[in-house]
Amino acid sequence: MQVAVRLLPGAIADLFAQVSMCGKITMADRYGLMAALLEDDLTEEERNSIDRLLHAFCRGRMHIVDKISMVL
Repeated sequence: MQVAVRLLPGAIADLFAQVSMCGKITMADRYGLMAALLEDDLTEEERNSIDRLLHAFCRGRMHIVDKISMVL
């Protein structure tokens, strides 16, 4: 049985804003990105946001943290 993973509308934009502000990406954020990339119906804006996040990571402007969430 295959389980369908569906993102909430606006999830990529929210993720992009949060990661851009704090410069850190959490485990939950990474799973959200993985789910988004496995989805076939991303908009051009969502794909560009993901590309920008990956570019920020490659440039060292974003760091991976082992926390599940940044919310306390």
